[in-house]
Amino acid sequence: MTGRTPDIDTDTTERSTEQVSATSGGATRKPGSVSRRALFAGVGGAAAFGVAAGAGGMAAFGAEAPPAATDAEDIVDLNVTVPFYDQPHPAGVATAPQRYTVYMTFDLAATALTQDLQVLLARWTAGIAQLMQGESIGAVEPDRPDAVATDTGEAEGLGPASLTVTVGLGPGIFTDAYGLADKRPALLQDLPRIPGDQLQEEFTGGDLSLQACADDPQVAYHAIRDLARMVTGTAHTRWAVMGFGRASAGPGQQTPRNLLGFKDGTRNITEAADYDRFVWLGEDAGWMSGGTYQVVRKIMMTIETWDFDRISDQQQIFGRTKLEGAPLTGQAEFDTPDFAATTAEGDPVIDPTSHIALAAHENNDGVKILRRSYNFTDGMNPEGLLDAGLLFISYQNDPENFVTLQQKLGRFDLLNEYIRHVGSAIFAVPPAPRTGGYIGQALFE
Repeated sequence: MTGRTPDIDTDTTERSTEQVSATSGGATRKPGSVSRRALFAGVGGAAAFGVAAGAGGMAAFGAEAPPAATDAEDIVDLNVTVPFYDQPHPAGVATAPQRYTVYMTFDLAATALTQDLQVLLARWTAGIAQLMQGESIGAVEPDRPDAVATDTGEAEGLGPASLTVTVGLGPGIFTDAYGLADKRPALLQDLPRIPGDQLQEEFTGGDLSLQACADDPQVAYHAIRDLARMVTGTAHTRWAVMGFGRASAGPGQQTPRNLLGFKDGTRNITEAADYDRFVWLGEDAGWMSGGTYQVVRKIMMTIETWDFDRISDQQQIFGRTKLEGAPLTGQAEFDTPDFAATTAEGDPVIDPTSHIALAAHENNDGVKILRRSYNFTDGMNPEGLLDAGLLFISYQNDPENFVTLQQKLGRFDLLNEYIRHVGSAIFAVPPAPRTGGYIGQALFE
């Protein structure tokens, strides 16, 4: 282990139109940019891209103000940049969810040394800083004809598109092999097996993770592709998912829908006090102060079966109406569910094993987690059925909060008939780097 700072070999951040033209939650729009309306709404953008691409929160849990400038008609501004260096928290967590994500995990090579990890994190940091500004990370067209391009070039001219890249460190790097055993974040442990899990190794685990989110799918893909090129010799790809149609709402955003057609994220965390209480690590977290923990779950949906289910059953499963998204005890989406309400026959109006009942903070000692999930599709499975579902991602300052909620959901959730948890991972997300420093630098000091 060494405390030397590695060399960085590249040069290498509620709705109104007015917000679009200024700064929004630290996000900045480049001068002279023009807003474009709903350029990539829904599946279409991902499909056009040509890439086939859950604490069970398909619906409920719970942001720094939005960088993606939106108004009541959901304008997308592809010229917005999100701050990266010198922030109180890492980008891409409280940042209002962009429209697309590309998520990838990596395993360190058996031959990788501590310094290799340092160099990789330093190179990623420099690269991410460039990418989030809408810049390339090097020459797209080298001067010498026999040279290999440093940047793959597919995002040239596309703008920053509110790109964020969030880096995660898995439990596997906090070992004696890297001299980091004594630096393991206090609450970072492999997730336990949860009732109902049908995990597949190819979608589970990893030593490092990257989550790129942007309002242009090609910008997000470009970021992951070029950052993945930097791991050669140090790590190799473990699994990846491309997500579209954000499935969790940020503040000021219209509540999105998951692939089952229900609104997702109505009760997500939005208040700064909740972020401090449930998401961010405090000063007592040492080198992780200001960071958080990321839990990722790949959830397959049996969509064809769901589509033939009667609407009354679907609404009972979620505990909400499908169109409005209102709790079955209310009229409007944001009405507070009344879990004690009963029918004339004395039965609960909201089934106690419905998704919102099991996930609600009122029924879990007040516990909340921040959901930042996306829909995904991998095309068709070998049986000729849609291979699609939810890339569930949550952030919390205590992973046990996720585990507690998911164990309850895994045992009792009516929704389990239509979903399967096939992937799972946990990562520590370090605080934002300082200018001139790199992500996780304090880990090596």
